[in-house]
Amino acid sequence: MLRFGFRLLYYELAWTYDLVSWVVSLGEWRNWQRAALPFVAGERALEIGHGPGHMLLDLSTAVSHVAALDLSPYMGRLARRRLEKAGLPVLLVQGRVQELPWATAVFDTVLATFPTDYIIEPETIASVYRVLRMDGRFIIVPEGHLAGRGVLYRFIDWLFRITGQRGGAFVVAEDGFGPDTAVWELFRQQYAAAGFRVEVKQIKLERSVVTVIIAQKEG
Repeated sequence: MLRFGFRLLYYELAWTYDLVSWVVSLGEWRNWQRAALPFVAGERALEIGHGPGHMLLDLSTAVSHVAALDLSPYMGRLARRRLEKAGLPVLLVQGRVQELPWATAVFDTVLATFPTDYIIEPETIASVYRVLRMDGRFIIVPEGHLAGRGVLYRFIDWLFRITGQRGGAFVVAEDGFGPDTAVWELFRQQYAAAGFRVEVKQIKLERSVVTVIIAQKEG
């Protein structure tokens, strides 16, 4: 049922995505996405799972060349309208992350914000590694965490947990990020085996904390 609900949100109900994201984060969603921007490197960036296209606007101000991919044609239409309205020349492609349709070593940065479990699939990791230049970065924003302690904050945190959007590799504990879980270790091992050096940062915002993972391509 959860998978079906997420499918609706990314496909037939994609037009509700911005509202849902705002509600479940109490308006912090875009701040969580933008936390990745200081770690974007180089001049060529690719966003995978671009959704309605907000981050593409931000990326276009940070680097010279931007491309993006999403499996959902509904998200593709939303992003295309947003980019056309802003007059930004971003290449949008519909396709699977596991089969990125670009040549080898063409991007300095690949970005994914709030990805689903495809992010730990070996095919995804290998595909991203291939299109990155040496020393390129795969930046992942897996989760954000509201800092309040009231009933509403606890309810939203509960929603994130029961829908699988928080936990495992991306736990934010009272004393910070918890990298000792079995899921995190599997994540780290998979990326290390593929040739990435992985670093995890927690960015503290005014009302929340967001996790940013930087996986740098090595030989």
